[in-house]
Amino acid sequence: MSGNTFGTLFAVTNFGESHGPAIGCIIDGCPPGMLLSEADIQPDLDRRRPGTSKFVTQRNEPDAVEILSGVYEGKTTGTPICLLIKNTDQRSKDYGNILDTFRPGHADYTYLHKYGLRDPRGGGRSSARLTAPMVAAGAVAKKWLAEKYGTVFRGCMTQVGDVVVPFESWEHVPNNPFFAPAADVSHIETYMEALRKSGDSCGARIRVSASNVPVGLGEPLFDKMDADIAYAMMGINAVKGVEIGAGFASITQRGTTHGDSLSPQGFKSNNAGGVLGGISTGQDLEVSIAIKPTSSILSPRESIDLAGNSAEVITKGRHDPCVGIRATPIAEAMLALVVIEHALRQRAQCGDVTVATQPIPAQA
Repeated sequence: MSGNTFGTLFAVTNFGESHGPAIGCIIDGCPPGMLLSEADIQPDLDRRRPGTSKFVTQRNEPDAVEILSGVYEGKTTGTPICLLIKNTDQRSKDYGNILDTFRPGHADYTYLHKYGLRDPRGGGRSSARLTAPMVAAGAVAKKWLAEKYGTVFRGCMTQVGDVVVPFESWEHVPNNPFFAPAADVSHIETYMEALRKSGDSCGARIRVSASNVPVGLGEPLFDKMDADIAYAMMGINAVKGVEIGAGFASITQRGTTHGDSLSPQGFKSNNAGGVLGGISTGQDLEVSIAIKPTSSILSPRESIDLAGNSAEVITKGRHDPCVGIRATPIAEAMLALVVIEHALRQRAQCGDVTVATQPIPAQA
């Protein structure tokens, strides 16, 4: 095990480095017979890619995906699908000043101590650039789940730094560079502009949901749906916290409030976030993640060099003042990869069981 593959039945092996010739993934286990082309994948990559606004890194990567295998005459064959994304705008010289030092809050220190060497160019394997192949794989998973169950994945930013973004409507999310569910984002622009000019960074909170999820996905103990969701979200760069449903608000809720009452029409609330006992209820899966501030910033910080001596670190180059701005499609993709894994497992184990997409009404 080398930590580069996610999933078992729908296994995604991620490869490449931030400043290497290309990045990509191999999907092993995609069901055959599904129509698939680059056009099905590119829109999600375009949502994640850098250089799309002045509030994110200005590294200008087209992130054009190529399907190298696993598709014949426009349909998936059931064999491994190789997706390739070429790197075209590397500037490795920007990292020359951190060859012998460690960025506080970054994986520089741990990678060197684990492997005995590290690739400082853009962070190598630890770079958030390696989320692009997972977004591509997630797009394939989304397509299969949409065709099979009508499952829809959506995400938005609900907080950036000190700025809370109240939810207004999903329709606003694609209309601004922050994936904010609000019509007016001028206050976010003002906040981010001041942050960028100060040479500092901030964190963010992202909400991601899946609707039309079949009832019965997940396992009772060690492969619970919510446990696998948390595992997947923590695999995203910079994520430091995951909430399912009410999450930490559950601490102050009473049992009379937190437990989602049932009626003949279904559940009356969704504090459980669409999962009970590790198994999906048919309600929307509701997940929130906390993303830490970007480690690569212009502000000088105290660190050490390779010899253990005190050093000051200033990170030049092109970096996101808030990596959470581009995290929404990444979180959607990882949630889709969890759902398809459990959907394929359910089909293999209980293929003769009718799987509903709405809560089963209470019996008279």
